[in-house]
Amino acid sequence: MKAIVIAGTTSGVGKTTVATGLMGALAEQGLRVQPFKAGPDYIDPTYHTWATGEPSRNLDTWLLSGEAVAELFNRAMAGKDIAVIEGVMGLYDGRSSTNDEGSTAELAKLLGAPVLLVVDSRKGARSLAAMVTGYRNFDASLKLGGVILNGIGSDGHLELCRAAIEHYTGVPVLGYLPRREDLSLPERHLGLIPTVEGPSNQDFLKLLVAQCQATLNIPRILNLSAQATLPPAEPRLFPREERPAVTRIAVARDRAFSFYYQDSLDLLQSWGAELVPFSPLQDTNLPPDISGIYIGGGFPELYAVELAGNRPIRQIIKRAARRGMPLYAECGGLMYLGKSLGDLDGNEYSMVGIIPVSSQIDRPRLSLGYRTVEALSDGPILRRGEIVRGHEFHWSVLKNKTNGDSAYRVLEKGGYNEGFQKANLLASYIHLHLGSWPPMAPRFVENCRRFRECSQNGGRR
Repeated sequence: MKAIVIAGTTSGVGKTTVATGLMGALAEQGLRVQPFKAGPDYIDPTYHTWATGEPSRNLDTWLLSGEAVAELFNRAMAGKDIAVIEGVMGLYDGRSSTNDEGSTAELAKLLGAPVLLVVDSRKGARSLAAMVTGYRNFDASLKLGGVILNGIGSDGHLELCRAAIEHYTGVPVLGYLPRREDLSLPERHLGLIPTVEGPSNQDFLKLLVAQCQATLNIPRILNLSAQATLPPAEPRLFPREERPAVTRIAVARDRAFSFYYQDSLDLLQSWGAELVPFSPLQDTNLPPDISGIYIGGGFPELYAVELAGNRPIRQIIKRAARRGMPLYAECGGLMYLGKSLGDLDGNEYSMVGIIPVSSQIDRPRLSLGYRTVEALSDGPILRRGEIVRGHEFHWSVLKNKTNGDSAYRVLEKGGYNEGFQKANLLASYIHLHLGSWPPMAPRFVENCRRFRECSQNGGRR
């Protein structure tokens, strides 16, 4: 099995551009490419899927155990020819400043996969060799198999960089991307713009893939990827045989809500859920015969006018929650379930109103990082006292929040209460990967099944 990790010296050096272009170039050769993203990112994977036609999957060595990472990786690779794994931040950046926990380096070593290091060469030449020397020597157990130079200005610049790096480090330069504005992916306040919003087009993808075919050494990259020594895995998260559907769960999927881990969705399906997409932007009713709702993260602040204008779906979701239907919401979903949402310009719009808080975008206050949370009560996916790992990344803040009905106790930053939990409703800024604690997915499915059974029996259990 072939696998290659695309890492960067730091954030912003072009990892996603290189990874997406390489994925597309390999797919153009007829290879079945399985894309992955290191860390808790929701946006970069949309570009991977765009290039390959395959759902990109997150592999996070802090959120997930090593056994879980190996299981998810091996499961996704069934029937595939090669894995291309885009790293997170810089190669050695992760949870801690004193170890490689949660880093691209830790993931590459766990998977036994060689690393291609993307280096921003726009303002350097011979000095890049010193940089690559440092990355190669920092962890001798890591297989640094090659360098991709991004931002090359000319043939002469390329040769200066290539000669210096290969002379001083012995690490081969396996390709480059030129300094071209039309090869830059679109960004805004939380990074790249998700492809679900339609900023990208096939012309751009064709241009990027053609560039990678012309200036990346695809045969040598394929030879390097064949050096991967991947770990075996036993099923710990998924049932050995997929369960038949016992419940239908409505999943919010549109431009406003698109942040989901593909493996979380697969886990719900494998444990007996039929997942039915719906749009809080456009649909005026929930899908028929559902017994649970899942509203992930996204950018509701960009679509607050449309969300507020769709009053029928807001009222129906509110009634469903009051009836006790299991409802799980993360970040953007939390904002949507509140009383109101303040957009980027400070305008306030009515939302579902099932949670007694309002949200407001507050640009100076970015909440970002891994979080460990303890459930404060029994709910649709967790039991009181259970501790799981999650991640948050948002510019918004909650107004009128009290500690009553909090979902979690966050164990970092001195400890504080977070989220909202009441009966079968759980909403939080914390994103959870359902593979981080094996009982979560089957428990949500079972709670939805019980609600369905109770509803069919007229409320009698």
